[in-house]
Amino acid sequence: MTRYALAVDVGGTKMEAALVGDDGVLVPGSRGRRATGRDATPASLDEAIATVIAHALAHLPEDAELIGAGIGSAGPIDRNVGQILPVNMPAARGYGLADAVRSTASGILGRALPTVFGHDGGALALAESWLGATKDARSSLSIVVSTGVGGGFVVNGAYIPGATGNAGHLGQVRREGGLTLEEIASGPASAAWAQTQGWTGATGEDLARDAAAGDTIARAAIERSAKAVGEALADAATLVDLDMVAIGGGFSRVSADYIDLVQQALTASAAHEYSRRTRVVRSGLGDEGPLIGAAALVLR
Repeated sequence: MTRYALAVDVGGTKMEAALVGDDGVLVPGSRGRRATGRDATPASLDEAIATVIAHALAHLPEDAELIGAGIGSAGPIDRNVGQILPVNMPAARGYGLADAVRSTASGILGRALPTVFGHDGGALALAESWLGATKDARSSLSIVVSTGVGGGFVVNGAYIPGATGNAGHLGQVRREGGLTLEEIASGPASAAWAQTQGWTGATGEDLARDAAAGDTIARAAIERSAKAVGEALADAATLVDLDMVAIGGGFSRVSADYIDLVQQALTASAAHEYSRRTRVVRSGLGDEGPLIGAAALVLR
């Protein structure tokens, strides 16, 4: 009998749920999505949870063994009490996400469903370690560079949550001028910096297009982002002794050589031989990664 997990991924713009088998494959048709957004409230999250979980569970195979629900959420979170404290959904601060998922799923199934709650960066890191680019690593960090910057650690195949579940918030480390890495290297931050230099575009997609066409300011913004990410990763590698970092997220694809630029900055900045040997690779999973990671909190 195949084991399955109910996977729930909660972010600043959307919530998704799906059923995932112990082979890491999503059950066809089980994936559902609802919008969240900056104005999300406990009531709107309750409604979204009810909708996406009901949709997912309606696709549970007849011979399935559903062993639990795994939840990955944008943070910060408090894993100990099951609450989210999201910067990008201020009205939902303190929302009991773990209890909401557990009670909704249990009510539909008519039995208690064990639930495991984690930070979305940690869930993604676990997915990469299981089926993605870092599966051969002993100590890895997986990050996204997109609208925000964040990640999670896996050591010897185990997700490392930290005291409250927030280990891996790389985007909030301080860099030049007291800015956070996210305020320097994210897609929106890079576009905003380029505009201060006279560039007339608006988005990360515009930066990619213009840099490819030879625009020197757009290219400088991309290089600035990659340098900041690489230097932050050098610090992380020195502190945690990483052998691999996987990078995903929309802005990491802003140029074909973005990963190479990050690697160059890490190698140049790292203080010791062991941290200089850390390899930077592109994420091995597509947009199903967060759901696979949430399921892995239960299945792995």
